[in-house]
Amino acid sequence: MSDEQTLNAAVAAGVLASEERFAELLRSIVEVARAIFGAKASSIFLVDEATDELVFEAVAGEGSDVLVGKRLPSSTGIAGWVLVTRQPLVLEDVQNDPRFARDLAESTGYVPHGLMAVPLLHDEEALGVLQVLDRPQRARFSLTEMDLLGQFGNQAAIALDLLRNARRAKAVLDGGEPELSAVARVAVALDRLEGERRAAGVRLLVELERVLGG
Repeated sequence: MSDEQTLNAAVAAGVLASEERFAELLRSIVEVARAIFGAKASSIFLVDEATDELVFEAVAGEGSDVLVGKRLPSSTGIAGWVLVTRQPLVLEDVQNDPRFARDLAESTGYVPHGLMAVPLLHDEEALGVLQVLDRPQRARFSLTEMDLLGQFGNQAAIALDLLRNARRAKAVLDGGEPELSAVARVAVALDRLEGERRAAGVRLLVELERVLGG
């Protein structure tokens, strides 16, 4: 194996490890959200812009064994409404809400009675939706719960952005673009730096990203 092939293999392994790490972070977020709210289920959707769909990326509770990877139209149902409007939503009885798409819910194998949902926003971009389904109706939804749900949404948005970036990096690797080796060498060199030299390298890359991003 040539030096370039070895380098590419090492970078690919790192990208795959990063993707799994960020996916695990999403799973942790839905698990904790479900536990904190005492809900029957919690889920995170990611927008697939190429197909205009919402994809189940992480699920805790009901449907956790079958829903990950399942796709839904991005503009339909309550999740679609939250994504498009970028507004959080709390419903104690989804059955009587016109935004509720019962056929979509039935296709997932679980039809909720109530739910809470927040859009996952990162740098003004809507990346997906976080839902918490069927929390105990001990009392009406409070502002404290909304704030807590928003905090979960913030963490989920960061994790989704990291996961998306890892997948984009993997797509570049899989594409075998000739410029990859140069990018890979920079990434590996930066990873080996320590202290102030590493900080300086990171600042340089951030500035380069800003310039290239216009």
